Amino acid sequence: MGLGVGIVGLPNVGKSTTFNALTKAQNAEAQNYPFCTIEPNKAIVPVPDKRLDALAEIVIPDKIQHSTIDFVDIAGLVRGASKGEGLGNQFLSNIREVEVILHMVRCFEDGNITHVEGDVNPLRDIEIIETELIYADITQLEKKIERLNKQAKFDKKAAAMLEIAKSLAEHLDNLQPVKTYEDLENEDFIALDKELRFLSNKDVIYGANVDEDSLVDGNAFVDTLREHALSVNADLIMLCAKIEEELVGMEDDEAKEMLNDLGVEESGLEKIIHTAFDKLGLQSYFTAGKVEVRAWTILKNTKAPQAAAVIHNDFEKGFIKAEVISYEDFVGLGGEAKCKEAGKLRLEGKDYIVQDGDVMHFRFNV
Repeated sequence: MGLGVGIVGLPNVGKSTTFNALTKAQNAEAQNYPFCTIEPNKAIVPVPDKRLDALAEIVIPDKIQHSTIDFVDIAGLVRGASKGEGLGNQFLSNIREVEVILHMVRCFEDGNITHVEGDVNPLRDIEIIETELIYADITQLEKKIERLNKQAKFDKKAAAMLEIAKSLAEHLDNLQPVKTYEDLENEDFIALDKELRFLSNKDVIYGANVDEDSLVDGNAFVDTLREHALSVNADLIMLCAKIEEELVGMEDDEAKEMLNDLGVEESGLEKIIHTAFDKLGLQSYFTAGKVEVRAWTILKNTKAPQAAAVIHNDFEKGFIKAEVISYEDFVGLGGEAKCKEAGKLRLEGKDYIVQDGDVMHFRFNV
């Protein structure tokens, strides 16, 4: 899909441990998914979906394939990254390519793990990183304003965009992120954002990395972080990165037992994957046959021909109709044949907007 999640955070907050757990999840699924060569800082991770198991119980396929989501480990962020400190430039180029930021924040005390700033303070840590994003946006915007100043002398469109750019620059100079700018719906702003991909305008998920004892009820650090997340309309997910790494290597039953012992129903990693999938505006539809039961990833509000193209471009070019059964009907009635008998299989045309969980078969001719 070309959409991804970038994991950011100060050193020693659990960022790398979380990414290692995601990489293990990727490798655990490798035998079932045709992975291409992946650069070291990228993981293509399966999206946990119990509906696939329910479909497989009915169809008994040779294999099951999940939807996937890309996670990128953004390296080198320290105070001063926007000025090139650490691996600042590399960090900034990587993060521009993702759509959602998973911001890992340390919410535990441990004398054996040094904090780069000297002590644990979630709000200060967040401010350091988010200020660097704003500084980076200011630098980008200043360069754009220089170009627009020259173009505006003979181009009315450039002149209009220049006004928005100057207004946005003033907003950023007050260390306010792009996402709180008052004119986000303005066409010129949208064009600017599309070109410059402002870092401080990306959706954020906060990952509160806690110790094992705080996994159920949290702690004072988490309470502070949660209050901040609510104030900026961001999601917060609590996890213990160390435990997440252990869980990935376990059999399903063993992992479930460990989660039960810890008093949680779903691993933090699964919550992060599901939340990120939704933040990216993605959903899944299913195909269910003897060869495989598979989830296909599409953007929400995708029409049937474009959904078919995810399988093969020819399906879109020669699209005739889509045979559609809702997931609930497929599982509730026990498969395609029984759904046909009950009149639950629908034929949908080119304008049909695919729903999350649709079980589909495409009719096409090329």
